[in-house]
Amino acid sequence: MSNAAVSLPGERDRKDHRPTDHTSAHVWDYVSTSPIHSLWDFQGVPVMTVVKRAAQAFQDDNLLSRSAELGYYFLFALFPTLVSASAILGLFAKSASHVYISLLNYLSLVVPKEALSMVLDTFNQTTAHSSGGKVTFGLAAAIWSASVGFSAIQDTLNTVYKVKETRPFWKARGSAMLVTVLLALITTATLAALLGGTVVSHLVRRHVWHTHLGLAYGIGIHLVFDIISLALNLLLFATIYYFAPNVKNKVWRYLTPGAAIGIFGWIASSLALRVYLHYFDSYSVTYGSLGAVIILLTWFYITGLMLLTGAEINSEIEAAAAEQKLKEKGIVAPGDHAAA
Repeated sequence: MSNAAVSLPGERDRKDHRPTDHTSAHVWDYVSTSPIHSLWDFQGVPVMTVVKRAAQAFQDDNLLSRSAELGYYFLFALFPTLVSASAILGLFAKSASHVYISLLNYLSLVVPKEALSMVLDTFNQTTAHSSGGKVTFGLAAAIWSASVGFSAIQDTLNTVYKVKETRPFWKARGSAMLVTVLLALITTATLAALLGGTVVSHLVRRHVWHTHLGLAYGIGIHLVFDIISLALNLLLFATIYYFAPNVKNKVWRYLTPGAAIGIFGWIASSLALRVYLHYFDSYSVTYGSLGAVIILLTWFYITGLMLLTGAEINSEIEAAAAEQKLKEKGIVAPGDHAAA
């Protein structure tokens, strides 16, 4: 008898997320090879059909558990990133860390203050002991650990789009590391836009003699920079949705329904978490000194959930449109429905 390993019936590569039934396989293969250019055009598919498909796919793809996985990876990547950032800033100028702290303070718009305080304390501690070795080790550890998180996003979006991961490990991880650096730059630019709005607004108000006119200018400037920040957030989501799934033909889409729902859902959920923690602060009794870590992990979980929810909505819009086209071509029977 041969010593070669024999696959059990039904056993599949764990990276192979393609559906097994005939109808779904045709639909999702069409999604991968013939993407539509604008997801705002539902191709005549009723909105409620997309909503029902997305809700079912949300459960089938187990996004709640996968979001918890992403939350852990986000937390895992945070502190190596702070170590490298503080070490780099410390080598150039000790006072430069104050600029980065000012940027991090703008996370208070969405991050609960208890969790942000812990992040800032860690940043201050690592900045005080910067060295050349920390730059090398910290930067490498930050990029690698953060890329592990993006690799998890790759696998989840492959599940969402029902495709098989065919990229070799070095290529998938290499692209994950490059995209991680790009996402870090976009995030920094987003915080810088918020800081820039405050700085420019204060400068204008100081040089405009009329109080009400200066206030109006200040509000207008804040609004402009807030729009820039929102645009950068859309760029962040678009970058992830473009690079993560291993679809055969990629289409760059800057603004999609999934990204819009994901971002606004993320903002609303983050604010709701802040309100809850403000009025119901029993977490400190339950978790003690670990309370801040639990809060930060919860916020990361919400972030991952909104990111994956947006991707699921986009994929189901494409799948519904693809299924309708295949029915018109007679490739899929009118009575058949692809599994979400």
